[in-house]
Amino acid sequence: MFAPLSLPNSVNAMRSGAGKPGPLFWQNQVDYSLKASIDTEQDILSSKETITYTNNSPDDLTRLWVQLDQNMYRKDSRSSIASQWRSSHFTDGYQFDKVTVIINNKHYDADFLIDDTRMRIDLKNPLAAQGGKLQLQIDYSYKVPGTWGGRTAVTPSKNGKIFEIAQWFPRMAVYDDLHGWNNNPYISSEFYLEYGTIDYTVNVPKDYWVVGSGELINPEEVLTKTEQKRLAKAKKSEETVYIRNKADINNPDSRPKDDQRLSWHFKMDNTRDVAFAASPAFIIDGAKINLPEGKTALAMSAYPVEGIGSTKWDRSTEYVKANIEHFSTWYPYPYPAAINLGGHGAGMEYPGIVFDGMQDKDDLLFWITAHELGHNWFPMIVGSDERRHAFMDEGFNTFIDVYASDAFNDGEFAPKRDGEYAPKGGNPVDEILSVLADNEAPTLMAPAEATDEKYRHSIAYFKSALGLVLLREEILGPERFDPAFKEYISTWAYKHPSPSDFFRFMESAAGEIFLGGGVVGT
Repeated sequence: MFAPLSLPNSVNAMRSGAGKPGPLFWQNQVDYSLKASIDTEQDILSSKETITYTNNSPDDLTRLWVQLDQNMYRKDSRSSIASQWRSSHFTDGYQFDKVTVIINNKHYDADFLIDDTRMRIDLKNPLAAQGGKLQLQIDYSYKVPGTWGGRTAVTPSKNGKIFEIAQWFPRMAVYDDLHGWNNNPYISSEFYLEYGTIDYTVNVPKDYWVVGSGELINPEEVLTKTEQKRLAKAKKSEETVYIRNKADINNPDSRPKDDQRLSWHFKMDNTRDVAFAASPAFIIDGAKINLPEGKTALAMSAYPVEGIGSTKWDRSTEYVKANIEHFSTWYPYPYPAAINLGGHGAGMEYPGIVFDGMQDKDDLLFWITAHELGHNWFPMIVGSDERRHAFMDEGFNTFIDVYASDAFNDGEFAPKRDGEYAPKGGNPVDEILSVLADNEAPTLMAPAEATDEKYRHSIAYFKSALGLVLLREEILGPERFDPAFKEYISTWAYKHPSPSDFFRFMESAAGEIFLGGGVVGT
């Protein structure tokens, strides 16, 4: 009846016919130690970075590739050429002099080549396969872009700057069994990253608060006794508790008195990235997230006074708590905190923290909070290659958003919409009807970076979400779909599945052959 979906990746010892990691499956590991400092007058971030790289692949590696996302803001970058919306704003990108390699307790200055947003590091001796390990030491700095930076920026507010810091450290490119080095230049698309532990400190003036991915390791050093008590209360409270309120802003007594600058220490395990925000303008509140098996986490919001309002950021933590609890019915939320940051409005996700707009309110604030938090499952937990296969990131996330909107407060913000892309009250499939009938529209399997902007949102976000809804509601039924989808998430947690793996897994687990023209694939 339909043309069958031709899966691009064959079955082998790395990836099985059941869509699972095979007996020879491997994945490299990257751990980071970062010690960062922000010059809040000059808007310059400086950091000392140590990367510990473990080569679990069957290949000896003669070179390494490192991503340099901040170089996208250089005037000569490919991103600057391609992005007309910010072609008049530039920085000099990363500034550093050398890279030190440490292997077998020996140090040497590496030969390296910087080309656009990537660095190639040539090793004196190959890094051994199946467990070879080395460290890279990199000291660097860069100018934080203004609000034109998009996903990372410094934003003015009534009570001081808000630093929204993401894509801020050189990160190892993925080396995998499907493509070898995934070292395409970064042009402001999405990410594909390795997993590991990230331990980082952020040094800022003492009137600044920092919220970031992972667990705050040293609250006793950066919070007052009052703030520590409020934080402890929030971790146990079903209702929102203010940890730092409006009266605390610009009040010297609300901050530790000993030092002029403080170092905030965070740690995150099983993560591909971290991001953070810092400002003297933050109101901070929090509440307890209830997770399966009696576990808990902290829902937190950080926003300036511009966000205050009964239909605005006063409800943010309520939204964070409810959505993380709902998404955890698919797979338990694994991180110690989930933070919603109100800044200039990037609408962007990172593990454990999302960047939204300080002026967001009403249904838009709920929907963008839910959507960005949902990315903790796709692709932060299930680490698909967003740069090639956006539908496994945006589409799968949009799918779980649908049910989160239905579940919240008896459907207060249901049915799920995506702001400007689908007006409230319209039919859920209105956004994609014209695309479904467009013979020139790309398929889901088309590379994300090669998809024209005309089709990007409809294809990546809505088409696969609709396909998954059809699978769950019309073809399989929840009793067949839900166990299979949950098992897919748990099987590929902290790993890198391909589209072939997903389709094979769902066919095997759900007991249905999915033909491309009829369901999700085309």
